Amino acid sequence: MKTFACPHKEILACRPLRKSAIALGLASLYSLAMTPAYAQTQTSSVLLVDKAPQIVVISGTRYEQFIENLPLSIDVIEQKELERLGILDIRDLAKNLSNIEVKRAPARFTVTGVGNATGRDGNAGFSIRGQDGNRVLMLVDGMRLPRSYINGSNAFGRDSIAMNLIRQVEIVRGPSSVLYGSDGLAGLVNFMTVDPQDFLQEKRAAPKNIGGKVFASWSGDDHSRSIGASLAGRFDQQWSWLISANTSKARGLENRGTNDVPNIDRTTPNPQQDQSQSVLAKLVYQASATQKHSLTYEHVDKTSDFELLSSRAKLPMTTAAAVKGETVDKDFTRDRLSLIDRYTLNHAWVDHVQSHLSYQDSQAQDDGITHRNTLADRVRKVSYGEQAWQWSLLADKLIKSNANFAQRVSLGFDYSRIDVSNFFDGVDPGNADFTPRKYFPDTRDSSRAVFVQDEIFAGSWIITPGLRYDHFDLNVKTQQGFAPPSKTPGKSLSGSAVVPKLGMLYKVNSDWNAYASFAHGFRAPNAQQINGVFESSTVPAVLLANPELKPEKSQNVEFGVRALFEKFNLDFAVFSGRYTDLIYDKKPLGGKGVAGDPAIFQTVNVDKAKIDGFEIRGQVQWAEFAGGKWSSPFSYGKTRGTDQVAHTPLSAINPSKFFAGLRYTNDTVDWQLSARHQAGKDEADLSSPYLPKPAVPPRVRQFIVPSVTTMDMQLQWNMQKNWRLNVGVDNLTNKKYWNWSDVQGLAANSVVVDAYTQPGRYYHASLVVGF
Repeated sequence: MKTFACPHKEILACRPLRKSAIALGLASLYSLAMTPAYAQTQTSSVLLVDKAPQIVVISGTRYEQFIENLPLSIDVIEQKELERLGILDIRDLAKNLSNIEVKRAPARFTVTGVGNATGRDGNAGFSIRGQDGNRVLMLVDGMRLPRSYINGSNAFGRDSIAMNLIRQVEIVRGPSSVLYGSDGLAGLVNFMTVDPQDFLQEKRAAPKNIGGKVFASWSGDDHSRSIGASLAGRFDQQWSWLISANTSKARGLENRGTNDVPNIDRTTPNPQQDQSQSVLAKLVYQASATQKHSLTYEHVDKTSDFELLSSRAKLPMTTAAAVKGETVDKDFTRDRLSLIDRYTLNHAWVDHVQSHLSYQDSQAQDDGITHRNTLADRVRKVSYGEQAWQWSLLADKLIKSNANFAQRVSLGFDYSRIDVSNFFDGVDPGNADFTPRKYFPDTRDSSRAVFVQDEIFAGSWIITPGLRYDHFDLNVKTQQGFAPPSKTPGKSLSGSAVVPKLGMLYKVNSDWNAYASFAHGFRAPNAQQINGVFESSTVPAVLLANPELKPEKSQNVEFGVRALFEKFNLDFAVFSGRYTDLIYDKKPLGGKGVAGDPAIFQTVNVDKAKIDGFEIRGQVQWAEFAGGKWSSPFSYGKTRGTDQVAHTPLSAINPSKFFAGLRYTNDTVDWQLSARHQAGKDEADLSSPYLPKPAVPPRVRQFIVPSVTTMDMQLQWNMQKNWRLNVGVDNLTNKKYWNWSDVQGLAANSVVVDAYTQPGRYYHASLVVGF
């Protein structure tokens, strides 16, 4: 789809804003502020003609726009940066981004016994501005990626992406419900896959009929090795195609632990073998200058095999049920088929129409065995699956009133249907009550939504109100496998939300602009949260269903400035969010957790919370020296959260992070030295310095992470045309440190705290050959 260059240059010239435009903006703000519903940030945008930014994004408005002109905070990581920085997974992606984290706890989970899912979900997913899990919407080419699923010692994360298939990643900070509906309460991460044009029409080069690349990479943090290739071509001027494939192998993530014993005191990583394969195929038909169709098939397969030495009991084993060893095989597959149709009509009622139809099948399987001292082995087989259909239709029309006023009206419809299933099976000798079952019934999660936004261009102002109506249904498809054995049949739930937002951007002059965004947000509960149950005669714990759960709601505001000077650029944003009816998964409601008095848990809505913070990022261009250009990228962000009922901090908020670098580039070499400072977590930042259990003295204090400063270095060498060698060393000074997201809930007096440390100094390298 061609970049929409807004209503021509004369409309965006820096002219005084007329009173009518001011009145219109105030009226829009007032009408949205009075809307009594949950809403989410969306983006208004426009091209400011005095600058010609080169970074184009889609996630802000669902059509192509220049990032410099969006009234929101958004990070863009292009393919060349993914390659140069050695970014191989989503954990690498978040490392230098302020107020963004990816949890990656060590693989120290258990197969049976007391529920422990530590590290079982791998790269668990993104945290944006203090909100994580399924509150962050993850997309690939606009299609929703599967949600995370955690139940007891079973957990499936959200690392279902093959980074070698990605040409650009866009991370929107803040709510996105007006454009994308539920699940974007904290923000969204959109992965965009490579296209044939990426290889057939390179910058400042003649078009090619055949093109591609081959690549290989290695990284020492998990000893990963990867090879792959992409090939694109043209049949003629209308038809083009692409096929890309990648395979990799890795081991467990390294740490700074030194106790290599095969028992519960182990602090070195458990033996782990990972494999992944991915394939991407695209067929593009450019029927004319006004019509384009793209068919995509994507396949991702990831497997992990674990030997859980950290589960073994110490010698001598004195009980029959003592664990002699545990092994786990995990497998995840995702298959997607998408058809995107784009039309430029330039009709009296509509200019552009875009349709996006996708089907995706995601399946996760987790099989484990517990070997016991003298008793027979226990076996667990757990599965989770999503089969999703998604269809969207988007149309827009540009209406010009005069040279100083225009508006672009966009209208859209979204439909999604996700069939969610799970199953728990296995063998448990000696337990007569063990029954294969489902933790929640098979459920169809569907939603239908209409949305509208109006980008108003008035002199130096761009004012963008938006509104969305969303209706969701969680319909139980069958009770088979769930009730019985569950005593309570699953129930269906439905609801709706009206989601408003308002974005405003003011172009102060040719060098900088200011923006404000006001939005509400919502997130509907999922099938596990409303109907998930656990009942057992051998485990003194009960999980109750809650079919009365309400959607989470938020009210958000963000103010920002963006400077685009010749030698200096800067983005600064302050944000504040107020949240109600937040969903607290498996909240303890009572019980001592002993026979006759089981611990009782239920997923419930909690009252109120607030999250505030700021972010600053940019780059300074220095004078040329030693035959090249010097620059310094930097970023810093801080977030604080408060439970407004208990008047205590939100413990899950990650500490602040500061990043600064020194970069040198010329035609042959691209070198960068970076420093990253991560603040420590203070007890004053916790809701309580103690762990929930035991609840009576002597209580156990939580482990809190100290501050740390680490350094990284990367070098890209353009050996000859289309040959690039990338090398790097991370944690250059070999610091020992922890990430707060990985250690929450860990006791300060634990003998295995070193098992949660990050890798020490390690190296990575890749070779890319284009043709």
